Amino acid sequence: MNQRYRSLTSFLAVLVIGLAGCQSNTPADSGTAKPSSYHVYIGTFTGKGSQGIYLMPMDPRTGALGQPQLVAEASSPSFLALHPNHRFLYSVNEIDQGGVSAYAIDSASGKLSPLNHQPSGGNGPTHIAIDHDGKNVWVANYGSGSVEMLPVESDGKLGTPSAVDQHQGKGADPSRQSGPHAHCVNVDPGNRFLLSADLGLDKIFVYKLDVNAHTMAPNDPPSASVEPGSGPRHLAFHPSGKYVYVTNEMSCTVTAFQYDEAKGTLQPFQNISTLPADFQGDKSTAEIMVHPSGKFLYVSNRGNANSIARFRIDPADGKLTMLGTTSTQGKTPRSFGIDPTGTFLIAANQDSDNVIVFRIDPATGDLKPTGVDVKVPTPVCVTFLPVR
Repeated sequence: MNQRYRSLTSFLAVLVIGLAGCQSNTPADSGTAKPSSYHVYIGTFTGKGSQGIYLMPMDPRTGALGQPQLVAEASSPSFLALHPNHRFLYSVNEIDQGGVSAYAIDSASGKLSPLNHQPSGGNGPTHIAIDHDGKNVWVANYGSGSVEMLPVESDGKLGTPSAVDQHQGKGADPSRQSGPHAHCVNVDPGNRFLLSADLGLDKIFVYKLDVNAHTMAPNDPPSASVEPGSGPRHLAFHPSGKYVYVTNEMSCTVTAFQYDEAKGTLQPFQNISTLPADFQGDKSTAEIMVHPSGKFLYVSNRGNANSIARFRIDPADGKLTMLGTTSTQGKTPRSFGIDPTGTFLIAANQDSDNVIVFRIDPATGDLKPTGVDVKVPTPVCVTFLPVR
């Protein structure tokens, strides 16, 4: 199979999987037929009422959510990754001595059964990704600033870690960037490169992948940079594969990069604020996602803002235009999810213990509250599993 064909098939696989989980911000085709329902998994921080991973049924016509049900007891399973075959779910355990957990999914009920657990290779694992063939899982360790790779076995269990890369250095802000803080891991649409944003170093690291051999190696060049003191947190690929958008937690900006899928290289071309020009108060960003249509970009603002920023994406050059912000009707929107058809956005308000459902206007990108407000303890991540 030649590389061009492999890249095309991998990209189409991404479109089908879409925004099915927090592990990947590469969106689905907006024309995807609606499923009969969704299993919506919520990753949480434990210790303030939460006991692990929660599940809610969702009506894909109205956005209505059922009551949350605990489906896996675990220590701070903050971020989740859905296997492409929809049979397995993976989570980080965001604690000092971090871990990664694997679960089998009951297709009818959505309930989870533990498979196994592996160390994350560092402290405070905060993000997780799986490649588009479902052969490997990666974890970003925020506390120690490292990235670990784990093979996925045929039964869904996680194998012994096959690679760990420890980031080195420090950033411009001594209070926040005295050392590396790997904050996300994302596999590119071609399944050939892994990108990892490091908040402590103001860098986006790029790794060459061999998903069959379970190896990764620094790309040439090994990284790209954002403006000093920005603190890159999460990133999202445009469905065209031409652009990567990075949300910078500390500066509350988005840096837009041109992406060369053949070389795995990044070239910045825009830096834009996620907040109105007159905003004052505490601020930080968290999640970033591209709408399945490729027309809009969304970013969550925390601090006093507690909002989702909306941007229009220029189809000609990928540049962003700020459209406005929408209140998340809660405190600290740690993350959010967009369903694979691009119809609904669910905001997870960590510090007000609730999730809010918005309907997305396909023409304008506006977010309209549906009135659905469900109590979930310390929600972090929203992951959609279509039920056919």
